[in-house]
Amino acid sequence: MVRRIGVKNIKEIVMQGVFLIAALVSVLAVALICIFLFANGIPAISKIGFFDFILGKTWAPTDVPASYGILPMIMGSIYITAGAIIVGVPIGILTAVFMARFCPPKLYKVLKPAVELLAGIPSVVYGFFGLIVLVPFVRNTFGGRGSSILTASLLLGIMILPTIIGVSESAIRAVPESYYEGALALGATKERSVYRAVVPAAKSGIMAAIVLGIGRAIGETMAVVLVAGNQDRMPTGILKGARTLTANIVLEMGYAAELHREALIATAVVLFVFILMINLLLSVIKRKVK
Repeated sequence: MVRRIGVKNIKEIVMQGVFLIAALVSVLAVALICIFLFANGIPAISKIGFFDFILGKTWAPTDVPASYGILPMIMGSIYITAGAIIVGVPIGILTAVFMARFCPPKLYKVLKPAVELLAGIPSVVYGFFGLIVLVPFVRNTFGGRGSSILTASLLLGIMILPTIIGVSESAIRAVPESYYEGALALGATKERSVYRAVVPAAKSGIMAAIVLGIGRAIGETMAVVLVAGNQDRMPTGILKGARTLTANIVLEMGYAAELHREALIATAVVLFVFILMINLLLSVIKRKVK
């Protein structure tokens, strides 16, 4: 008996050590990424000038003298991400509510694998879909060249759906059934019980789904490169082309050198800080809602 207890304690200690090492590796990876970005990006920002870099409207690294203004890319990222949120968040949340509370079992067996399949499609495949289907659709329906902020927003809205649907559905299913039954007992309809009792109780998980969706939209590169137009100038409308921060890095890192390369790393620093600010802002909003 004593021997069994001793073996059990040893296994628990070993597994605790394994879990601790895994957690430390994750933290170390994030720390190394932060150190690399800031160690290589901050000096470039100081050389270029903070306001010239952040608020500059001209990106011309090959000119003499060179210009490294990333404001057009910042605005392009904001516009495309905002459009993806407008498209993806309402559809994703409503789909999650339907799948969690209203979907018939037979339909759920088809719908759930379809959503999971969307999550597994590579970004470049989404990009080809957007290039072949969405670009001509936008061009023929709304005008312009087709490769635009609107097209990129529609495509990213589709791409973030699996993340928002999956996390939101799990959050809604985690709400105790007593919330729903209590609302029904008070005379509410089924739909009112879901939207007034169950969904508000799952708002923390739904907010997490939105944060993950925004992170996916901001960090997406290949699909945006194929459909956004990649014009490194200030966006002037949703039917005009734009370039995002991630696309700017991917398109030019292959041939960049010296200050140009450092400026691209500094662009990654801005993107990192941008995502961090969004996460902090949504965390504050979530606390106020509570």
